[in-house]
Amino acid sequence: MDGGRGKVSRMDVHDLSKKQILQSALKLRAEGWLFRRGDEELEDLFCGSIDRFCDIAFRLRGCKRVLDIGAGNGVLLSLLSGLGHECHALDVVDRAAAYPEIYRDKQIRFQVCNVEVDPIPYPDGYFNAVVCCQVLEHFTHSHLPTMQEIRRVLAPGGVVEADVPNVAGFRNRSRLLRGKNITYDYEEHYLYAKPILHNGMSFYPLRHNREFTRKELEILLKAAGFRDIEVSFLKSRRYRTGWRRLISLGTALKDALPSLRKSLIAFARK
Repeated sequence: MDGGRGKVSRMDVHDLSKKQILQSALKLRAEGWLFRRGDEELEDLFCGSIDRFCDIAFRLRGCKRVLDIGAGNGVLLSLLSGLGHECHALDVVDRAAAYPEIYRDKQIRFQVCNVEVDPIPYPDGYFNAVVCCQVLEHFTHSHLPTMQEIRRVLAPGGVVEADVPNVAGFRNRSRLLRGKNITYDYEEHYLYAKPILHNGMSFYPLRHNREFTRKELEILLKAAGFRDIEVSFLKSRRYRTGWRRLISLGTALKDALPSLRKSLIAFARK
């Protein structure tokens, strides 16, 4: 570890356990290195996603060069950068200007790209890993061309990660039983929604257009040519301290039956 900033040297990719990754993430957050402290949006994202991010970082150990598709505010990439990965980012809108302490200061290359229809702007076999977190459900059109592009830019043996909402989860079933839809507000996001136009095509990325079953995510990865496909139900763990840990007991009960969990996560290899 680098005592000055509390991060692994960028000369090496980490070989840490998931528990050690969480400890590193908490240290980087406390130092204000992971993201700017006091930003309520990023603090909430950290608490809600850090368990998943640690899962991803653990599975990507040894993967030097990583691309995040739909990188958003870049907190996952900030963690991966702190662990020694060379990080790159794509998103449909420019987020780099809003988070300079992540993209500029950590030298994470950010490019605007609509991966639904645009080629990923990197050569064949360039990355050791590509992550796609909570993105595919926002696609307006087929997911297959993007997955094929991801496979193209992965080196042989490279890892792809994708996590998406589980359409058969407890929340969705409960909403349907109460006569509610599982998706976003109908009037705002569907009835009166205006598309984003790109290359003469319409896109609706500000809503969920298609959630997934476990089998569907497996079908997608298989159709794109990936191997060693693993799709599992993701636990809804939120980082809490003090008495708030008691709230996690209710979440653990909801997670007791894996098929009712909120999200799916998949890993596969080229």
